[in-house]
Amino acid sequence: MYEKYKYQIWLHIAVFIFGTTGILGKLISLDSFHLVWYRLVIAVTAFFAILYFGKSGMLIGRRPLIKILGTGVILVVHWITFFEAIKRSNVSVALVCLSSSAFFTSILEPLYYRRRMAWHEPFFGLCIIVGLYCVFSFEFEYLDGMILGIVSALFAAWFTVLNALLVRETDAKTITLYELLGALGSLTVLLLVTGGFRAEEMAISWSDFGWLLILGTVGTAFSFSLSVQLVKRLTPYTFVMAINLEPIYAMILAVLIWPESETMSGGFYAGAAIVVAVIFLNAMVSKRRSFV
Repeated sequence: MYEKYKYQIWLHIAVFIFGTTGILGKLISLDSFHLVWYRLVIAVTAFFAILYFGKSGMLIGRRPLIKILGTGVILVVHWITFFEAIKRSNVSVALVCLSSSAFFTSILEPLYYRRRMAWHEPFFGLCIIVGLYCVFSFEFEYLDGMILGIVSALFAAWFTVLNALLVRETDAKTITLYELLGALGSLTVLLLVTGGFRAEEMAISWSDFGWLLILGTVGTAFSFSLSVQLVKRLTPYTFVMAINLEPIYAMILAVLIWPESETMSGGFYAGAAIVVAVIFLNAMVSKRRSFV
């Protein structure tokens, strides 16, 4: 039984790990910039170890290297705005807004791939806007977090589309390493310019260090490398459909941990249901179109 379904089981473990990043972001008391910087330092170190012991190549040409490092800058903006959205609202609100990345992807993908937009993409995009409107209407007190969550979704979509192009010419693990390095390098420069490396700002508690260690190793390096292996074993449709469960897993976990702050109004869950349902429908329609 395990051998038959082991890749599906590991896929859902990976999705669950992705969903816990928001939980860890709320548990860590650091501000978003320093949280992401520490996450990147730990993740880069862990990923170097994975590539070294896995005997994977790290050499890359100058032209693709520049593209990948630039994509890393997009990644760091996505992460910072995501964690800031959590800190200004909560995990549930941030994840629902992050789910709008499907809408942004439907706009960016045709532009980068130079294809016509499919009929269902603007329709589903409109449905996502309706779902987000419900969320905004019933949880207006979290406006700052919602705006940051949507900005994070835009950069997540941009990052995903660029990654799909990069993986055509470069090994996925190598791409991930240099993207993380690009993210770390750009954030380090920003903190140096803004004086963000002051001792009082860099100080972390032991509990924060423990959560950061889990976030950087399991939540980043391990989950990234695991997802790369699973993409080779499972169909894209299976992978995408499972990834769509990330906000559901995370919201359930958040409510169990923080029932007072994470339990939302009925209108919020109605809007969230619309957004998640549209994401599933989009994946199903996209699969059917790929066989036409």
